[in-house]
Amino acid sequence: MTDAVIPFVLRRLVQAVPTLFLVVTLSFVLVRLAPGGPFDLERPLAPSAMENLRRVYGLDQPLPVQYARYLGALLTGDLGPSFSVRDLSVAELLGRGLPVSMTLGALALLAALVLGAGLGGLAAAAKGRPLDHAVTALRTVALTVPGFVVAPLLQIAFGLSLRWLPVGGWEGGAPAHLVLPVVTLALPQAAAIAQLTRNALLEVLATQPMRTLRALGLPRRVIALHALRGAALPVISYLGPTAAGLLTGSVVVETIFGLPGIGRAFVDGALNRDYTLVMGTVVLVAVFVVAFNLLVDLAYALVDPRVRHA
Repeated sequence: MTDAVIPFVLRRLVQAVPTLFLVVTLSFVLVRLAPGGPFDLERPLAPSAMENLRRVYGLDQPLPVQYARYLGALLTGDLGPSFSVRDLSVAELLGRGLPVSMTLGALALLAALVLGAGLGGLAAAAKGRPLDHAVTALRTVALTVPGFVVAPLLQIAFGLSLRWLPVGGWEGGAPAHLVLPVVTLALPQAAAIAQLTRNALLEVLATQPMRTLRALGLPRRVIALHALRGAALPVISYLGPTAAGLLTGSVVVETIFGLPGIGRAFVDGALNRDYTLVMGTVVLVAVFVVAFNLLVDLAYALVDPRVRHA
């Protein structure tokens, strides 16, 4: 299998290049077409000062020239300087925010996977019974109530009323400061994973191989192991883009809880028309999406022998 993995990975990486190029190009054009500019302040600058700033940052050049320069710098790993945060590059700003977003996202992903798979398995085992209906109701609520509603409710309940947890802030990643944002991020993902797990398990258990295993009188844990392996494919497929989104930050959650992640940096960059900061965030998220989709394909090959042979 190892001999087949390396060409597969290389082929997927080559296929990802046009996708990344398209994302960068569209993002560059859309950011530049947005009204306003990085140096449009409440108190306008003098025309000479504005002209000097535009010349220093290359904004006085035609758009194709700006794009070619940005693309050339990007190929060397240079995301450019930040227009809104003086004396710091975009890479330095994202380097500060990425550990925060990845810590928050990794914990939320783990919690969602454990909770969602567990509830989905219980619902499948209790199909049609009260437990199944209860899980379905909880799943529906978690999927329909948006994060910008859940987050303030959790802050009011556990932060202001009960005073068990802080309502926001980072404080070096202290566990107490992570609980509420992790729960807010994990709930909708856990609901989606629970639904996928339940439906996939019921579908697998209804297949002829599973009925044969039950007819042979094999222990339930053996049957459950085979069923879980077959039901893992849709969950793995869902985890690819979900993991990329969670690990690269959530705009809503990081803003509400005041977390210094890249999601909040993206919002600040968009509000300040910081072209390079917005572009850097978009490029980073796109790279994560490509990387996790590649990992999903590899996980497919490990779980399903048919994919491996193909």
